[in-house]
Amino acid sequence: MNNPRNLLFAIAAAAALAGCASVPAPSPVEVTRFHNAAALGAAERGTVFVTSAPGSSSDTLELAPYKAAVAQELAQLGYGEAGSDAAALVAQVRLERYRIGSDGSRRGPVSVGVGGSTGSYGSGVGLGIGFNLGGGGSSERLGTELGVMLRDKVSGQTVWEGRARFTVSPKSELAVPARNAEVIADALFREFPGNNGETVEVKVSE
Repeated sequence: MNNPRNLLFAIAAAAALAGCASVPAPSPVEVTRFHNAAALGAAERGTVFVTSAPGSSSDTLELAPYKAAVAQELAQLGYGEAGSDAAALVAQVRLERYRIGSDGSRRGPVSVGVGGSTGSYGSGVGLGIGFNLGGGGSSERLGTELGVMLRDKVSGQTVWEGRARFTVSPKSELAVPARNAEVIADALFREFPGNNGETVEVKVSE
């Protein structure tokens, strides 16, 4: 006869594997970036103040981990974080998080910051075009869109801007804001500043 303890262990293991397999993989992060090469070069190794984009609340708790993730990525690129008075550059952060139903439609959107295009290069043409936000099959998905604009504080000129978005299963650990923020910010600033006007796809692993 089979040992009951071994049988229970096998059942538990199978259930655990089934649970893991039931969580759909995250989509790739699709990133589009624009930059002013001359102005960006002049701003290298400068100081930056990370803040919310115009129209958003700087006290919004949901935005906080994304601002922190952006600040960390910029620090790794050599930009020292500073207060608003001392910084040479301002990084304006915008965030949108929303649910995507099994039919692919957006449901219950949660928006932090201003929607639509705020870009200065081509007025945002190409940003957000062609992104597949419904890649979860019949499962509901959570979508995240992160936008960052780097501006010269004195002139207000935009020296770099980018937008990234991806989707995850609500059951994924990447749905947690802190991890979600790390993943999308890493993709947004990977191989910074990126090719001007190019949309790239960055694979994501759990």
